[in-house]
Amino acid sequence: MLQAFESHIDTKLTFLKNAKLLVAISGGLDSVVLTYLCNALKLNIALAHCNFHLRGTESDDDESFVLNLAEQLDLEVFIEHFETKTYAEDHKISTQMAARELRYSWFSDLAEQLDFDYVLTAHHADDELETFIINLSRGTGLDGLTGISEIRGNIIRPLLEFSRIEIEAYAASKKLKWREDSSNASTKYLRNKIRHEVIPNLKELSENFLEQFKDTQRHLQQASLLTEAYVDTISQDIISVDEDMITFNIKKIQLLEHPEALLYQLLKDYKFTNWEDVYALLNAQSGKQVLSKDWRLLKDRDVLILTERTADHPEYIEIEDLNKKYQTSMGTLFFDEADALFGKRSDVIYVDQDKLKLPLTIRKWQKGDLFYPIGMKGKKKMSKFFKDEKYSLFDKEKALLLCSNQKVVWIIGKRADDRFKATESTANPLKIQLK
Repeated sequence: MLQAFESHIDTKLTFLKNAKLLVAISGGLDSVVLTYLCNALKLNIALAHCNFHLRGTESDDDESFVLNLAEQLDLEVFIEHFETKTYAEDHKISTQMAARELRYSWFSDLAEQLDFDYVLTAHHADDELETFIINLSRGTGLDGLTGISEIRGNIIRPLLEFSRIEIEAYAASKKLKWREDSSNASTKYLRNKIRHEVIPNLKELSENFLEQFKDTQRHLQQASLLTEAYVDTISQDIISVDEDMITFNIKKIQLLEHPEALLYQLLKDYKFTNWEDVYALLNAQSGKQVLSKDWRLLKDRDVLILTERTADHPEYIEIEDLNKKYQTSMGTLFFDEADALFGKRSDVIYVDQDKLKLPLTIRKWQKGDLFYPIGMKGKKKMSKFFKDEKYSLFDKEKALLLCSNQKVVWIIGKRADDRFKATESTANPLKIQLK
């Protein structure tokens, strides 16, 4: 296996030969073999071990084993301890997911602080098959079936070309020692159940099952790349990106073949789970929306609007001192004496300060609000103004009103109220500007 591993490095991962490498080592068979292989090729490696404190004294024994191995091979070693269960509870995630997040976060910090070029993990071909079956059983798109990436950023998995049988054979030939994780024998975990009960039966179907599976995954990867290229090409005509939202043109999506499949490809990275509800938005009434943990997808007339979810709290600011500036979600509001009145600008209004009653307030709009739009005769309901201006639900939620004694002075950044406007004869004009 050493010769095959060296050939793989020489042909596909040659950049590792002159790099500073951090090997993630648990003490188990796979990571121990990876360590010995890299050391045999005289790669510049150090070891990194995580003690998750999940198996009592076993976890501490794993740490001792890694320390002894590092001393035996004269390698630098880094050890980090984690309160994994506490982290899982605090973040409301599984213990396995907590361990994964903690592990990769630490590897990233370590690499950055100590100038390691790459982090090597010991995932192999059987791990990839297990992951494929897990994703298949849970329901997944094409991305979930294309396998573990051999290169992902600075994470490298140089054993992906090799099977567990090859790794075991190498360890036996070199009489290597490693640590057995007792939890790996338990089939209460899905991955272990697949490893011990499903995959052996699959391999009985064909003696070359693993090789055939890898061929299938290569085809899936090529199909995924082809799909991405197609989506990249057509998305330029479908998507528009503003500062705080992404807009998708529904009519153009529906004119293409397989609009639901296209919508999935466009939105798959935003962690939506209720995909039937997402697809239904294409034909839903305006105002309908679907939420993921961090994102909101809103139907607004002929478009879908994607925005990040923000805390649902009303914005309310009292303004007692006109010599101060006030920070809002739309920008900073400034008050200043006006020497002269200038033309129309959406970010500036000129008002008669003598008509204002402090404290002024900044707030969200409310049902029943009305104002007297400058340049028009009479009053207008805020809801009617928003409709005429074609405000989306998102736009209406963002809108802020500057008020004096409950009367609207300015729809900030949009339209002023005629009742408070300054004229050439105003004795005490005030300039209000949004920056």
